Amino acid sequence: MIKANKGDLIFENLTRILALLVLVILGAIFITLVQEALPAIKEYGFDFMTQSKWAPNMEIFGGLPAIYGTIVSTIIAMIIATPLALGIAIFLTEIAPNSLRTPVGTSIELLAAIPSIIYGMWGLFYLAPIIRENFGGMGIGIFSAGVILSIMILPFISAISRDAMNTTPDILKESAYALGATKFDVIKDVIIPYAKAGVLGSIILALGRALGETMAVTFVIGNSHKISDSIFLPATSIPATLANEFNEADSEIYYSSLFYLALILFVISFSVIAFAKFYLLRKVRREK
Repeated sequence: MIKANKGDLIFENLTRILALLVLVILGAIFITLVQEALPAIKEYGFDFMTQSKWAPNMEIFGGLPAIYGTIVSTIIAMIIATPLALGIAIFLTEIAPNSLRTPVGTSIELLAAIPSIIYGMWGLFYLAPIIRENFGGMGIGIFSAGVILSIMILPFISAISRDAMNTTPDILKESAYALGATKFDVIKDVIIPYAKAGVLGSIILALGRALGETMAVTFVIGNSHKISDSIFLPATSIPATLANEFNEADSEIYYSSLFYLALILFVISFSVIAFAKFYLLRKVRREK
């Protein structure tokens, strides 16, 4: 039996401590949110998530419009960004000439380095007028927020999906071509199934980013606490509400209600990502 040297033991214990530290921080965040949200939880209970009226001057708080705006804007972003990002990843791995792969790939990745507030300003002064002229409304609302979010999460999906697709062994692709498969057949039946776990992981990462994005959404969503009949009218989201009103909370119940919204966002994000991570990815790997 080979004994582990002192350096290996130190490294093993250090990595274990760091891994546990992540769980401790996660638990501490959850406990803090629950403690601060407790007065609002006692006052409103689960009705907080089904009530629409938000009137701080009357100390009436309902979180449904913010929850609705968060979920719908995220869904719009994922619907727009996912096919575009996968198309970019396929183009960069299988179709683009070598002279284009590096500059195009680098340009896409640089989108992730742009500060979110820049996206928000661009959306407010450039995107919103275009949406207003073509779709009506005020140009700001859930749809505008979804479009901005889709641009922000696109580089995450495309970059990680491209790297996953690049791991496909050449022998699998060459064997498919030798059997008479077209490029489309190889992409559909060889590359995408092989890279499915990586592609799904990129979508999960982007989903977490979209759910929690704050500044860009705050600029373009309109910050109106109501559920409109149209996604082109002003609305709000949980991150936008927290960013706009946290410093204005002048009573305990107002302050606690904002923490209640934060707790709901935490639970939504954790639940969705945990389900995707532990169920969908496990299922994909089992099939693979």
